[in-house]
Order: sequence, then structure tokens, then C-alpha cells
Amino acid sequence: MSIPERTAENGYEGRRFTSGDVPAGVESPTATYRQDGDLLWGEFAGGHARRGALTGVCAPDGTLDFAYCMVLDTGEIVSGRCHSTPETLADGRVRLHEEWERYGEHAATGVSLLEELPTATATATTATENEHEHEDEDRT
Repeated sequence: MSIPERTAENGYEGRRFTSGDVPAGVESPTATYRQDGDLLWGEFAGGHARRGALTGVCAPDGTLDFAYCMVLDTGEIVSGRCHSTPETLADGRVRLHEEWERYGEHAATGVSLLEELPTATATATTATENEHEHEDEDRT
């Protein structure tokens, strides 16, 4: 599941992710990741998270290990750790397979998915590629 093409020192810089396993119509948190070398950090908000932050490291294969903390809409403060394994999707976006552990009064463990949000450039590129495929079909 690693993403060798994303092993550049700033492979996650500016990428935005949202929960990949939330039903349609349900608001989920959106996270923006930042990276400098192997140092990774980010902020997120939305869904039940009023605000959250993460800080950790990125391995050469793109896997992430970080700590997080957030304030939920109930006022509860939550902290924990996460190990994320990347997968490159067919359209070039990244899906993160997360194994997380929450600490404290509501301690828990689990797995979840995050998917990179399409960028305007990626959306335009995909649309252009689809147009060219149809042009080729029209010629035959």
C-alpha cells in the first residue's frame, strides 16, 4: 500500500483529506496536512470536531505516525495517536488507512479511512483526459 512516488520530502504538503467512510450528506472533518522533510503537521475541523491538530513524522515510504488532539462539539477534549498507511488511487489521489488509539476517559482503538479531496487542477485534468478518450472513440 505504500506510495513510492510520494516519497519526496514534502509529499503531503498542502494536501487536504476527509473521512472516506462517512455516509453521503453527513459532514465530516476536513484536514490540511503540512510537511517539511520528515516532519508532518496539520489542522482539521468539521463534523463533531470543532478544531483539531496533529504532529508527527513521515517515513520514506509515505507512512505516517502522529499524535493528535481535538475539541469536540460537546466540549470534550480528545487526544491519541495514529499510524496511517497510504494507498494511491487510480486518479492519483491518496487514501490513508488509519489505525488509531484514543487515550483517557473514553479510550478506544479503531481503524478508519481518509481520502484526499480532489483539487481543481486534478478535477480539470481528469475532465480533459475523459474528453480526449471520447474524441478517440468518435474517430473510430
